[in-house]
Amino acid sequence: MFRNIILRVLLSPFALLYGLIILCINFTYDIGLQKSSKFSIPVIGVGNLSIGGTGKTPHIEYLIDLLKDYIDIATLSRGYKRNTKGFRLVRDQDTALTVGDEPLQFHRKFPDITVAVSESRAYAIPQILQYNPSVETILLDDAFQHRGVLPGLQLLLTSYDQLFTKDYLLPAGRLREWRAGATRADVAIVTKCPINLTAKEKNEIMDSFKSYKLKEVFFTYYEYSDLYDFHQKSNIRSLDKSDQILLLSAIANTDYLYDYLLPRVADIKEIEYTDHHTFDTRDIHHIHKVFSNITSPNKYVVTTEKDAMRLEMHASLLQKLGIEVRVLPIKVAFHFDEKANFDKLIKDFLLDFKA
Repeated sequence: MFRNIILRVLLSPFALLYGLIILCINFTYDIGLQKSSKFSIPVIGVGNLSIGGTGKTPHIEYLIDLLKDYIDIATLSRGYKRNTKGFRLVRDQDTALTVGDEPLQFHRKFPDITVAVSESRAYAIPQILQYNPSVETILLDDAFQHRGVLPGLQLLLTSYDQLFTKDYLLPAGRLREWRAGATRADVAIVTKCPINLTAKEKNEIMDSFKSYKLKEVFFTYYEYSDLYDFHQKSNIRSLDKSDQILLLSAIANTDYLYDYLLPRVADIKEIEYTDHHTFDTRDIHHIHKVFSNITSPNKYVVTTEKDAMRLEMHASLLQKLGIEVRVLPIKVAFHFDEKANFDKLIKDFLLDFKA
């Protein structure tokens, strides 16, 4: 703790310089020197103030599940860490390298919706509508700091264990802009809450948000489903207390996942990579070495759906080496019976939208 404080103090001049640059950029939008594009269809932004780990992907999937049976949806992401440039529609033949792991995950799970990637959201939205004129709403992934498009509804995510109100600017903390940026949001969602979150804890967080003039604040947690086989999705199994697992992850924060798994299996070994890490053959052989050293007959690798998108390119090698990989799906759930209120808020926004 003391070391973190010292490090934050040492980095504070760099954080201040970074903050001044961000302040100038936002100021040009605030006074109209740069303009945010508006569109004639409803756009819902899902973003955060920090550098990741707030759960944008499962929350976008929640919105897709909520709306896909009623209206035509498109998702638009930057396509982080892809090796392509410009606007691109996600196709069946794409990989995490060509479109990014999260857009590929959306396409794999929801093949009937339009999924696109582009560095410029303002340019991409007309391209989406030209490709598919029936699209009725666009879910904008991780564009809170990219103000080229003004969403009709802006959802700001912040994780329970790293609230933006207690965080600091990069590089002293994890914030990509000043906390005051939260005032641009319409709704805040506190994600990755403990399952036993109390009303007292909720109220304390709500009090810390008061100065940001948010219309609504919701609290969510994750529900985990049974594991499915990486090679054969129809092969489903539950966790067992006799299992010894190798937790393989390249996501921003594994604490929530680890805490879920720990009481449900006999033992956990971990291999962690940086967020959005691109797996190569050396990584697969290293995984195989660690996996081989687990002596239990009830052993397998557990990974997330996002990581599975990047492992997909090495499916044949994993199978050849005899590494059994299981994928753990997650879904968003709401505390305090607020699901109905959140669903109504989204639907009311769409029904009341005027171009």
